[in-house]
Amino acid sequence: MFKLLRYVSIFLIITCLLFACHAWAPTELKRPPLKVEFTSFVGEYPGIIAQEKGFFKAQGVDVELIYKQYAQLEQANFSAGKYDGIISSLGSFIILSATNPDIQGVIVIDESTGADVVVAQPQIKTIADLKWKKLGANLGGFSEVFVTEMLKTANLTSDDVNLVKLEASEIPQRLKNNTLQAGHTWEPHLSEAMKLGGHILFTSKKTPGLILDLIIFRNDTIRDRPEDIRAFVRGWLQAATYWKANVQEGNAIISKALKIPSNTISLEGVNLTDLGENQKFFQSSNPNSIYKTAKIYADFFIRSGNMNRIPELKSLFNSSFLNPPS
Repeated sequence: MFKLLRYVSIFLIITCLLFACHAWAPTELKRPPLKVEFTSFVGEYPGIIAQEKGFFKAQGVDVELIYKQYAQLEQANFSAGKYDGIISSLGSFIILSATNPDIQGVIVIDESTGADVVVAQPQIKTIADLKWKKLGANLGGFSEVFVTEMLKTANLTSDDVNLVKLEASEIPQRLKNNTLQAGHTWEPHLSEAMKLGGHILFTSKKTPGLILDLIIFRNDTIRDRPEDIRAFVRGWLQAATYWKANVQEGNAIISKALKIPSNTISLEGVNLTDLGENQKFFQSSNPNSIYKTAKIYADFFIRSGNMNRIPELKSLFNSSFLNPPS
């Protein structure tokens, strides 16, 4: 009887110890997905391919892509912490940094080499014809810089036209309604404008290196989840390479995900930047470095009154996620 009690006691002690070890063992908490907001520009679509093909997951990160038509309306939500990352043009990023310095651009995803256009009504045959006419652009961002560069080619300034603040998606209807004579837009809105009788007046082929899109993350996400961001960048670059090699399949994936006709999806005029091109963009000695282009935007926004001071440009970019882990 005594032996039996001793064995029972030993069994109970071991059981309690095992239970205690299990209770105190650290449970692995699943990290929430990286929330990244994107819009309707074709250069932002590799994210969809990375998601659908499982490239993000294969790299070890869960990603929630959030599609919104109007990027500018979402910047306040990004600043408030609703998203971890957001896709932005370089110009809009510089403006955003004036009110939210705790953000960094980690990768250039595309360069516009003709995809951004100013589309005009039939009677506007030259840029000079825009004098005193209504010209639509998303004022306060890269769009305003782009149309200003266009006007320069005809020795015009923004004072010579009536600038109207509009999103790219609003341009076709405003041209049709004759409440606008020309406007800055891109696909799929360009095709719609052309069907309604518009024609291309100017393209970003004539402004090399000016229009770049980046992925921006909040500094707290960069601090707390560097490996997830590194995995995100790898998955994105993998998807961009895949799409360029498998255009029809990539277009079909995007068409299905966004419920848009595949014939409105085209990489014409868009360079999806690869790892090597990114590393060059982030080299300050490069003539087309992102720092030099950012200074062009910052100077413009200071002159136009959109910003009070030039931000510390070096602190706005973080190229560490382009490099292999040390």
